[in-house]
Amino acid sequence: MNNVELPKRIGTNRQIQWHSDLAAEMLRRLNIPYIAMNPGASYRGFQDSLVNYLGNRNPQMLVCLHEDHVVSIAHGYAKVTGKPMACVLHSNVGLMHGLMGIFNAWCDRMPMIVIGATGPVEFEKRRPWIDWIHTCKDQGALLRNFTKWDDEPRSAQGIIQSFLRGAHMATDAPTAPIYICLDAGLQEQPLADDAIELPDPQKYRAALPPSANEYDAAQVAGRVAGAKHPVFLFGRGSREPSAWDRRIQLAELVSASVFTSQRERAAFPTEHGLHVGGPIDQLTTEAKQAIIQADVIVSFDWVDLNGLIQEVTLNTARLSATIVHASLDLALHNGWSLDHFGLPPVDVQIKADPDIFVHQLLNALVPSLVDRSRWDGKPRVPKQPLRYSARSEEELANSDIEMALAEIRGSQKFTLAHLPLSWVGTGYHYRDPLDFLGHDGGAGLAAGPGITVGAALAMKETGRPVISVLGDGDFLQGTTALWTASHYKIPALFIVANNRSNFNDEIHQNVMASFRRRPRENNWIGQRLTDPELDLVGLAKAQGVEGEGPVKTKSELLPAIRRGLAALEDGRPYFIDVQVRPPALTEAASYARVGR
Repeated sequence: MNNVELPKRIGTNRQIQWHSDLAAEMLRRLNIPYIAMNPGASYRGFQDSLVNYLGNRNPQMLVCLHEDHVVSIAHGYAKVTGKPMACVLHSNVGLMHGLMGIFNAWCDRMPMIVIGATGPVEFEKRRPWIDWIHTCKDQGALLRNFTKWDDEPRSAQGIIQSFLRGAHMATDAPTAPIYICLDAGLQEQPLADDAIELPDPQKYRAALPPSANEYDAAQVAGRVAGAKHPVFLFGRGSREPSAWDRRIQLAELVSASVFTSQRERAAFPTEHGLHVGGPIDQLTTEAKQAIIQADVIVSFDWVDLNGLIQEVTLNTARLSATIVHASLDLALHNGWSLDHFGLPPVDVQIKADPDIFVHQLLNALVPSLVDRSRWDGKPRVPKQPLRYSARSEEELANSDIEMALAEIRGSQKFTLAHLPLSWVGTGYHYRDPLDFLGHDGGAGLAAGPGITVGAALAMKETGRPVISVLGDGDFLQGTTALWTASHYKIPALFIVANNRSNFNDEIHQNVMASFRRRPRENNWIGQRLTDPELDLVGLAKAQGVEGEGPVKTKSELLPAIRRGLAALEDGRPYFIDVQVRPPALTEAASYARVGR
């Protein structure tokens, strides 16, 4: 990576001398490539170890301007790789800044090693005033309800065990963030003279994700083989191309109608004939009909299965299908957050990794259905032609950005790191598991820019463009994440669909006014971002990122995106402000159901 800050005069025979050196060494041994951070005194010992012991290599520090971005960059990295990156937050105050990003990653089930710090636990080591307000007794309590595990080690051996267990827990399915709090006093203590024996991290790796028992796999395979109208719901799934291919093979083998979610990562090719419409945001009439007609529905870790069933019918007795739900998510459910959603009424509950269960079903079905794929090659629903909005040469609609990206992409490979609620999903199709990385998880604003930087960091050496389409509100709250992309020369294309409003809340106000029989024309008050309009390009340029806009027509949009892609090829991030008209309230009714 360009712009690596390399320390001077550190020598070649560096020894572990301090407790913070030990923490830094553990990250290296765990093969953590990067650690995002916003500096803070509570981990000054640890930062010194990253610089003067490790030499700012493996992991390399990524300086961020806000703790929100510290976490969201690690989140974006995990969305591409499936592996944890580290991030470090300063004391209780930095942690409180980063909590929303951790919650996003928790809801997204992404692995992450979050390192925090507290002022000296020992009374006599606290500096007056500042170390008192930055010390708390149980810092992990701030995030224990939305992390998988947390610890505050009190010794050298405790540090070793904490990092070994933390990495194990973060990567063991189902994956999620973990938190390790380093006492500032302990960081700055020298190690005892006796040598520290460092274990081999390979002996502490997470287990392979679990599979279903043979009986359940055989029973479900038999039901699917005998079904006339099977439906597959592909939710969370791995980025592995082999897993992607097996999903296609299984669906084709039994001629299953396939659904994916616009809120989740790409899990199945959306232009495949078995895919019913676009990725689901709100169920279409055709989608509801396919689910009502189904005789077997298999959910492969579909997020909010109960909500989907309720969208089809509030009376579950209307569904005659046998419902199978394969998921490990139950292991993370607790009483604080309701991100577990409603308990779905299922006939067969499978506690297994969804992709391993796909593999099991294939193995069980192939002997009986080999060379007899039941799919006739006909699409479930007609393909929708690529169309710009009728007035795209006068003013742009949200969907025009989707159309422009689809037209420019052609047969190239792009990675969409983040998309707004307004994305339709019927013009831009997903063709491989890195085409779309999914929603931010917890719907917390400010995540999109940082997630984009993290995804682009993970994709940096691949030559594959990373693009995000962001809402103006999301961008405005996460603007300074662009500085990190600029400083480290991380190429990413940031496109803002700028409707100059907190538009989703205009819709909510419209709903309230309609329900209460009050004037709907006042729904804009307290929502509009005008008078003056914000200079989004100016904000991007202030972070060192080249950009242009506002782009207002199709004729301006297409060349702007091409210029942005050219900048990415040159290793530079780029920004485009695209002014769009808000959809009519009738078009936008679904926003209020899924947004803030």
